Amino acid sequence: MIRQEIKGEKKYGIRTTGADELIHLEKLGIDTSHATLYMPVSYSLLEEIFEQLPALPRMHFVDIGCGKGRALCVAAYHGFKNVTGIDFSKKLCNDATSNLALSQIKLPSLQYQVINNDAFYFEIPDDADCIFLFNPFDEIIMSAVVKNIRKSLQRNHRTVNIIYVNPLHKTYFFNAGFAEIWHSKKLKYIEAVILSN
Repeated sequence: MIRQEIKGEKKYGIRTTGADELIHLEKLGIDTSHATLYMPVSYSLLEEIFEQLPALPRMHFVDIGCGKGRALCVAAYHGFKNVTGIDFSKKLCNDATSNLALSQIKLPSLQYQVINNDAFYFEIPDDADCIFLFNPFDEIIMSAVVKNIRKSLQRNHRTVNIIYVNPLHKTYFFNAGFAEIWHSKKLKYIEAVILSN
């Protein structure tokens, strides 16, 4: 696993390894009761997911709970010209911005933004066609995120793919009219789905 991480970091030229226990946010008085710790999806699983992703125009990739930006950078290398990350940790947002700047050196046409905000309040861009989630929060925040996705779809009806890793709350998406179009489960704890409307 460590070898794969090192290989992935070298391949994409970014620095996204490590875990964040969110303790520093609690010390700043930020409510972390609905959040999960930062831990990036493995490069091998990300690459497998992007191989399975339907070949849409790949306009705008949004990562809700983006951490240090690994999925954003890999998405850029898989055809997304515009990527947006959101995370409520300012430090992780700064790290994601640094990693995207490194990706932009190799991919000059890449447009990116990283927003330091709570996912509960995040308005989904009306051109977003792929949304990434790695079980970043509990069902309270997830229900709000799904409502925000539905509002965006009402404003601009389009096909949106949801990449959901460790999909504990995918029922919310089923109830919102999404269907599972791909599923992968390795061992007992590595599970990913692609959902589409």
